[in-house]
Amino acid sequence: MEFKFGGSEINQRTVLGHPSGLFVLFFTEMWERFSYYGMRALLVLFLIASLTGENEGWGWERADATILYGWYIGLVYLTPIIGGIIADKITGYRNAVVIGALIMTLGHASMALEVFVDIFFWIGLVMLIIGNGMFKPNISSIVGQLYKDQGKEKDAGYTIFYMGINAGAFLGILLCGYIGENVGWHYGFGLAGVFMFFGMLQFYFAQKIFGKIGLSPSKSEDFDDAMEESVEDTQEAVADVMDEAKRSKVTRDRLIVIGIFALFTTFFWWAFEQAGSSMTIFANDYTDRALVGNAALTFKVINAIITVVPLLVISWVLALLFKQTFGHYALSNVFLGTSFVIIWGIVIWMLVREFQSDTTEVAASWFSVLNSLFIIIFAPMFSKLWQSKINPSGPIKFAIGLILVGVGFAALAYGSMDIPLGAKTASVSMIWLILAFLFHTLGELCLSPVGLSYVSKLAPVRLVGLMFGVWFISNFLAGVIGGWTASYMDPILEEHGLATFFLIFTLIPAGAGVIMLLINKVLIRMMHGIR
Repeated sequence: MEFKFGGSEINQRTVLGHPSGLFVLFFTEMWERFSYYGMRALLVLFLIASLTGENEGWGWERADATILYGWYIGLVYLTPIIGGIIADKITGYRNAVVIGALIMTLGHASMALEVFVDIFFWIGLVMLIIGNGMFKPNISSIVGQLYKDQGKEKDAGYTIFYMGINAGAFLGILLCGYIGENVGWHYGFGLAGVFMFFGMLQFYFAQKIFGKIGLSPSKSEDFDDAMEESVEDTQEAVADVMDEAKRSKVTRDRLIVIGIFALFTTFFWWAFEQAGSSMTIFANDYTDRALVGNAALTFKVINAIITVVPLLVISWVLALLFKQTFGHYALSNVFLGTSFVIIWGIVIWMLVREFQSDTTEVAASWFSVLNSLFIIIFAPMFSKLWQSKINPSGPIKFAIGLILVGVGFAALAYGSMDIPLGAKTASVSMIWLILAFLFHTLGELCLSPVGLSYVSKLAPVRLVGLMFGVWFISNFLAGVIGGWTASYMDPILEEHGLATFFLIFTLIPAGAGVIMLLINKVLIRMMHGIR
């Protein structure tokens, strides 16, 4: 009997019209993103926290903290290139996911033990970077192999998977940030590792649902087909070479367009990734986060709603998955269910604790939650917009994304105008950070999905892997340069003011967006029919 979806017979059982295995991957990815974004929310705050007090940090200078953050973010984008090669040649995708998840779990455990010996922090950070490299590219590859066609079902499957990413990011920032800031940094680091561990276990004990998908090439049920396709690809490559006199200009032009997109996306992520460095510092030291009376109650209610409603939806999806798979993968479901019991316990504890308090101080890390929240709210609208007649070209979308991220920083610059030169603290309204995250997210929705899509469309088949590598290198550069730029926050603040610092991130991305608008027609022509 021929199956509709890839994988085992159990994988043919559907949840929301998709194979059950998709949701095994959904929850695995959700906990990994919980781990990553929880760590991302805490890193700079921990490093700059005072050496004295109830919640001691390392007391680093802001410049040193942002540079380390930049290298961490950058390397997280670089190691997946290596992890993908290892999975392709040696381990297979599934083993790579388990190995990566285990390494990240140990990394979080090591960082939690920093309270005893400082070296554990550095060991943990390295393990998180390495583990991410093994995990991140390979779980996405398994998603693609669940579907036998390249149509709307596969696109919808990736959309659901993307929702898992944002759900994990949302919960990770919210809970790790809250516990890290209010209970202890080490508990925040450790919590991220707990759910990474549960994610690994639920994946490991349910992986037979994928059949032979994601095993090493020699064990894949598609091995013979792959060999046959490899021969065909070789024949096509020879034909391509013979036809290069005709095609070299088209190929060259399209590769140049990819290079231009990679360059301009560097400007975007260079600014966007300030969320975990300079914007986190702005939230921590320059934003009035203390709420009293009706303002405090309003925030508590809103925070409860935006926390509980998504968690209820995800728990409902969990119940649907249990219904289809518990009889065959009970142990996996037990681990997954246990993780949700723990997460609900933490959420209820947090909300009760907040409602019992007479005053509220919004956690500095909380503002990063807004990115995931705004994606969940606005992504469906953008999806409809891109499917309508009002669907601009790729370069125009890039331009809009760059300009919007600049507008977000313009809001921060305006809000910072009254902060005195050299001030170490201030009490600026929260509205400016909220507006910044809103515009940054709208910009992300314009630019981020477009970039990878154009790489896959414009690159010749034989160069797709290389071009994705180039793309990830641009993200690496954006992270490292972004951290280095953020390290100049204090010198610029002392001589010119914080508004000037944020104007740098206004003018450069917006200027890049204007340039992209001006070269739109040239790029369209160089894409030679690719839309």
